[in-house]
Amino acid sequence: MTATWTDVSDAACAVLNTEKATEKATIARHVAAAWRSGDLLFAFTTTPPARPARPKEPQLLPPNEMPRRRKAGNEANRRALLHAVAHIELNAIDLAFDIIARFGNIMPRGFTDDWISVGDDEARHFGLLNSRLKAHQSFYGELPAHDGLWQSSMDTASNLAARLAIVPMVLEARGLDVSPAMIEQFKNTADQISADVLQTIYDDEIGHVAVGSRWFKFLAKKLNKDAEEWFHELVRKYFHGQLKPPFNKIARNRAGMPSTFYEPLAPST
Repeated sequence: MTATWTDVSDAACAVLNTEKATEKATIARHVAAAWRSGDLLFAFTTTPPARPARPKEPQLLPPNEMPRRRKAGNEANRRALLHAVAHIELNAIDLAFDIIARFGNIMPRGFTDDWISVGDDEARHFGLLNSRLKAHQSFYGELPAHDGLWQSSMDTASNLAARLAIVPMVLEARGLDVSPAMIEQFKNTADQISADVLQTIYDDEIGHVAVGSRWFKFLAKKLNKDAEEWFHELVRKYFHGQLKPPFNKIARNRAGMPSTFYEPLAPST
């Protein structure tokens, strides 16, 4: 498979240009293995698409038109929650490989190392969730999903600092806030396997937010900017929404994001 990839940008774009969800996840894992084995050049000759290839299903809706998700109290709601998280993880595969192809050439090699690892994790997560959907007599694409994550990536396509601020440090950090309650919901319905999958994803996502935070601070130091003030400026400019408490301060601290980063951006109570 690696014979057709000339360098890491070419391989990353192969992920982005793959339509089928399960195939996208499989290729992502192959790319990660090829990078780690030294089979890909650290070079950037291929331009990423504005939007990644996606399957015809699920139907993509604006976030405000999505059906309201409810607690995992019945089978339909459990399927909906698993489907929503699977959609996030599929987006996260593309986001990881897009940031490599789009910005890897202006950053140290360690930046590509980190995001390859993130993309590999997201592909593994999608596979785990896809298996749980099948166990619940469902499949990825059965339900509508929103396109908010990719819209955020398009808004920050020419600004790496904004991409890091909005995607890992706002959107993925939000996942750290809501995941513990979701895990408990599945435990309470005796679906321990799904709870364990969500726990695995939660644990890994702390590291992913940390990757975003670390490289954001790297850029801030390089440009002699105060990281917190710059983060506030970028979020106010690029994030179309509000940061909503309650915040998972323990997980966010582990990810390198003390409350001084996000609490000033939350609505005053």
